[in-house]
Amino acid sequence: MTHESAPTPQPAYGESVTTVEPFGVDHIPDSERHGKPSSQFFVWFAANLNFPIMMLGFNAIALGLSFTAAVTAVAAGALAGSLLMATMSRMGVRLGVPQQIQARGPLGFLGNFIPVAYINVFAGVGWASVTVILGGKAIAELLPVPFWVGSLLLTLVQLVVAIYGYNMIHYLERILAFVLLALFLLITAVALARGAGTFHADATADGYIGGWGGWITFAGAFFAFLVAWSPFASDYSRYLPDTKRSGKLTALFTGLGTFITVFWLGVVGALLGNSATTSDSIAALHQLTGPFAVPALAAVILSALSQNFLNVYGGAISLQTLRVPLTRPQGVALICVLGFLISLWGETGIEAKFEVFLSLTAYFIAPFAAVLLLDYYVGGRSDRSRIGELYDRSRVVGWGFVAWAAGVLLSVPFWHSALYTGPIAAAHPEWGSLGNYVAAAVAAIAYLATRRLPYLWVRGSARRTGDEVPATSKS
Repeated sequence: MTHESAPTPQPAYGESVTTVEPFGVDHIPDSERHGKPSSQFFVWFAANLNFPIMMLGFNAIALGLSFTAAVTAVAAGALAGSLLMATMSRMGVRLGVPQQIQARGPLGFLGNFIPVAYINVFAGVGWASVTVILGGKAIAELLPVPFWVGSLLLTLVQLVVAIYGYNMIHYLERILAFVLLALFLLITAVALARGAGTFHADATADGYIGGWGGWITFAGAFFAFLVAWSPFASDYSRYLPDTKRSGKLTALFTGLGTFITVFWLGVVGALLGNSATTSDSIAALHQLTGPFAVPALAAVILSALSQNFLNVYGGAISLQTLRVPLTRPQGVALICVLGFLISLWGETGIEAKFEVFLSLTAYFIAPFAAVLLLDYYVGGRSDRSRIGELYDRSRVVGWGFVAWAAGVLLSVPFWHSALYTGPIAAAHPEWGSLGNYVAAAVAAIAYLATRRLPYLWVRGSARRTGDEVPATSKS
């Protein structure tokens, strides 16, 4: 008598680009795992080839930094953020669930709601708005159409792509990586040829707060930019096969793709900021690229898409994490509509609003990321047999939520932005912007101090959310 092995389940999604992704916040079963770790390089290379990074670089002049100080600050911020992104992306390969779902482990099913509601939904909508504004303004510079028309066109494109989901996003990001590489190389060459150059420290600059304070603040801006990406890192690696080699290469490719683009465009932004005669970033780019303004503005438009494919998709995942009764495509549509409406309000003064948005978002995300990292590497979350805990509603609030909240609250005195400046930051501007670091450090200490305590609030017997966790996840 012969015994036949059970047939391998056929994937419902697989590698099809033209199939609408059927999964939302579900665990991705082994039968659906596909792709190569190198895909992460193209995703994050293309997503970070965007104009907001250059806008951050403009601030080197306002802070009175020298060119050498600006370059080293960009490098430090980009390196720290890239290491964070690499680690978070690797977690997706192992666990096969979105980053926000992973946070249910240490924070609890309900405890995770507040961070996800503020951090991820707010960040998804906010980033969608910022990039639509920049892309819409670039279209208005190129074509005789009002801003809202260009913004609407971008919104419709990102709506369709994000509805198709994971495979479509990876496919288009790979193409955009090559197209945007050529366009941003052109911007770099033209800007240098037309007068963008190095500069010296300037103690009379409007934003000068001392050499070290300015350096810390400038480096922190690039770190904060990547911290804002971190709650979405696993979303774009969770379909990859779970092997040790795949995990290591995923981290490597994510880190490389992120660091190269952020460092490159941050330095170019500093060079451009030294030569610009207008405070409007898009107008400055148009001015500095002269006869090459068309491909330069095209780069802004396409980079708005490469970034927003991820923002909108991640925002929809966040809505589902909150148990909002929407399918993933419906969540995509809602994020797109909200992003478009906010872009109409935020068209003017985008540079100042962007800096406030970035800093306030990062103050909440830095402790969130610290808790997730420690829970994975110290708290045993890498054990796939515990994936079921992430869908267990009886685990209401964990000590990780207390750690996150402590990180946020105790960092408030160190916050520094145009909207609010904490008392310590106001009294010691020469220290620079320390809010991110304080928030992460406090959360880390609080997590380590409480991680062995019984779970803070467990309600009744285990109850699943309805998102299936296949038996294969127990291996």
